[in-house]
Amino acid sequence: MQVGIVGKPNAGKSTFFSAATLTLVPIANYPFTTIKPNHGISYLRTKCVHTELGVEDNPRNSKCIDGERFIPIDIIDLPGLVPGASEGKGLGNQFLDELRKADALIHVVDASGSTDSEGKLTQPGTHNPVDDVAFLETELKMWMLRIVGKDWEKIARKTEMAGEDPASLVSERLSGLGVTKRQAENGIKKAALNGKPSGWTREDLMKLVEIIRREAKPLMLAANKIDLPTSIGNVRRLKQTGELTLPVSAEAELALRRAAEKRLIEYKPGDPDFQVPSKSPVSNEQKSALEMIREKVLKPIGSTGVQACINSAFLDLLNMIVVYPVENPEKFSDHAGNILPDAYLVPNGTTLKELALKIHTEIGEQMLYGVNARNGMRLSDNYVLKAQDVVSIVSAAKRA
Repeated sequence: MQVGIVGKPNAGKSTFFSAATLTLVPIANYPFTTIKPNHGISYLRTKCVHTELGVEDNPRNSKCIDGERFIPIDIIDLPGLVPGASEGKGLGNQFLDELRKADALIHVVDASGSTDSEGKLTQPGTHNPVDDVAFLETELKMWMLRIVGKDWEKIARKTEMAGEDPASLVSERLSGLGVTKRQAENGIKKAALNGKPSGWTREDLMKLVEIIRREAKPLMLAANKIDLPTSIGNVRRLKQTGELTLPVSAEAELALRRAAEKRLIEYKPGDPDFQVPSKSPVSNEQKSALEMIREKVLKPIGSTGVQACINSAFLDLLNMIVVYPVENPEKFSDHAGNILPDAYLVPNGTTLKELALKIHTEIGEQMLYGVNARNGMRLSDNYVLKAQDVVSIVSAAKRA
């Protein structure tokens, strides 16, 4: 699963991306700083089960810091989007081509209203960020409409003559965006589209792609620049759009992570506060800047919001859960004795069999049963995994 960081130029996308990944990318106060998409690794933060189980863990595919498990995830910072992108304006074509790869979107919005619709600096509070949400929604809909609607009546008639169902046609046309037949079926049902597809109007198709986009490319809002006074009222307005909205200060997060990297402070992504060690070489000027972050960001909203956005993108938008597969259910370990070595992020509803196939095809194909490592109970291959499950998979392939 991959999450895309989207938004207009100069809204703070690159800063958000750098804060989330500690990858240094060009950051400046002018449009189109991001010319090419930046790919990076960030981490989802979740409570590790080792404290509950009373054991010390030895993570392999993730990190455990102070009882918190950090699981690597893939994010991409996409070029800034401006009105007209669906028609190729700005870097629209490049943006939309890269967008195909994202499973969910974090829309970084300048909540302070200090940049216009094209990302140019303006007086704080003079631009309504709700307009940015509306324009992005429109561009996404128009982009999908151009894909699915090209020669629609002609193609629909051929489909009708061949006896194919409408969902197959829609999902086939949007397959490059990762749209499934089930999502197409749900969209057609929710849009209440009856009758022959060749009779569907442009308005019908617009309604359909809007519904499908919400399921195929779910989106949340990162209300950035929350430390500026004009942001407070705008965050309330952004929440009224109905989209999941979290207040964010990407600059504050980036500053804290860089300070922690230099061992000036003790801070983990997502923490509500930081600590300055007694022997820290932090200067008075740095202390003043850190205290400003504490007073203007951490105390009012409880964190910088960056980690909260990453977690919400995967856990809420993509509805994923964290599970811990082990080989030895009694010791919670793998064959090498590593305790709770792996934490897997999987879609909610994943079965034990599907997890086994994800770990290794041969293990999944020759799976016999599973074991709940918490209580020793035997599990069938169609057992639906729950968040924080610790399971062992017994397979003929493992015994060979």
